Amino acid sequence: MAQSVVEHFLALAARAPERPLLDFEGTTVTRGQLAESVRRTASALRARQHGSGERVALFLGTCAEFPALWLGLQLAGAAGIPVNTAYREVELRHLLHHGGASAVFTDAAGLPHLLPLLRELPRLRLLVLVGPEADAIEGQLSLPAGVERLTLEALWSEGDPTESLPPPAGDSLAALGYTSGTTGRAKGAMLLHRNFEANVTAVAAAWEWTEADRLLLTLPLFHAHGLFVGLHGTLVCGGRVTLHRRFDARAVLEALGRSEHTMFFGVPTMYGRLVELAGEAGHPLPSLRLLVSGSAPLSRELHALVGERLGQRILERYGTTETGMNTTQPFRGVRRPGSVGRPFPGQEARVVHPATRQPLPAGETGEIEVRGPHVFAGYWEDPAATTEALDASGWFATGDLGSLDAQGELSISGRAKELIISGGFNVYPREVEEVLLTHPDVAEAAVLGLPHPDLGEQVTAVIVPRGEPFATESLVEHCRQRLAAFKKPREITFASTLPRNALGKVQKHLLREALLRGR
Repeated sequence: MAQSVVEHFLALAARAPERPLLDFEGTTVTRGQLAESVRRTASALRARQHGSGERVALFLGTCAEFPALWLGLQLAGAAGIPVNTAYREVELRHLLHHGGASAVFTDAAGLPHLLPLLRELPRLRLLVLVGPEADAIEGQLSLPAGVERLTLEALWSEGDPTESLPPPAGDSLAALGYTSGTTGRAKGAMLLHRNFEANVTAVAAAWEWTEADRLLLTLPLFHAHGLFVGLHGTLVCGGRVTLHRRFDARAVLEALGRSEHTMFFGVPTMYGRLVELAGEAGHPLPSLRLLVSGSAPLSRELHALVGERLGQRILERYGTTETGMNTTQPFRGVRRPGSVGRPFPGQEARVVHPATRQPLPAGETGEIEVRGPHVFAGYWEDPAATTEALDASGWFATGDLGSLDAQGELSISGRAKELIISGGFNVYPREVEEVLLTHPDVAEAAVLGLPHPDLGEQVTAVIVPRGEPFATESLVEHCRQRLAAFKKPREITFASTLPRNALGKVQKHLLREALLRGR
């Protein structure tokens, strides 16, 4: 049995090399064409000693070459480091230095941000430039001694697609998935090939993903949702994927309105733009069989609007960088707003007391733990963080707060570090945010705790209004009628936008820092 995504893919490619696999900006790549590029990448990297035991980074936007590079470095025996293209000096230095990348693939957009750091990366030996824009400036670069530059075409010309390369072992390192850093410096989650294989197999079974499916994927490929779910799922199930360089609501709505796509994966901010564009009259999408939302909470209001305006039932799932997908609403059956469903096949989830780590009964809120073959092996060069997160029996403490209902369905309340303790009472930010979002004048809301001399922490809300800022008393009264008095916001601030990472998660540590500076 295959133990890696690349092994699954190469087997499918050998059976039907002519079958279209990937579409990108007018270019179609078949399974056979991708397989050849994967083998060329792997052969060239191995010959240059960037194979077994090495880490290779992709600081690269979505493009037709990305899948070949991702699979190729893994076939070579290296571990991949997907890097958020929005990262700049501080984040780039940390990821590439901490991960010890020996090679980096980048494009014209990433190159200017990478060049100033090259002298600070002692393990880096190879810089590969992807795309015609990067190729054009290749000869103008001045690199530190010991760092070689190549165009991707030159690297591929060195590779032998007929070389016999053994597939990676299931227990070998496939990737360092750096956490999003919404609460501090990112840690590198060590993901093994068997973690990827187990998770994508479970996802495919739960969502009934087959060769007949065609996915429209506008999520960035540097992130777990786009890469570990969207791309891996397509490669293992044998379907077809249309890649967009970035999300554009109008282009997505037009593409989904045509008959060729059967699936779309997105984050709540994407769905918010789609339903806004669809308008009151709606824009039904009859050809789709699956709309998936993840990476951030989906409000009950937006859940309903997707059904009303897009004519689709949306499916919520819950995952983390360290584990891939953990739970899912049912593909067939009732999808309850506010729930992220049950564990995928072969996986477990429970809710425990944050201090005692003992399981809690249904209805009580605690920290979510998960266990199964999808759970990562620990944090790269951080044994203390690994010991804190993983217990001896394999349970991973996610840091997320939630509760299980009587039917075993999970609901997310927020991050454990975001829990507000005000006057001795626990306040879960998402609960307050959900209420704020039902106010007709509120477009977006973020709730966090700020220091208070008497209460310890006070509930604070940052609001993006639908129009002009309005009297905050109406918001306070709105919450007072729907929540216990200790949960209502004691301080409300208006903002034009909320700081979010590339996948739409609100970066509350940045909000907290800004609010404290303004005091």
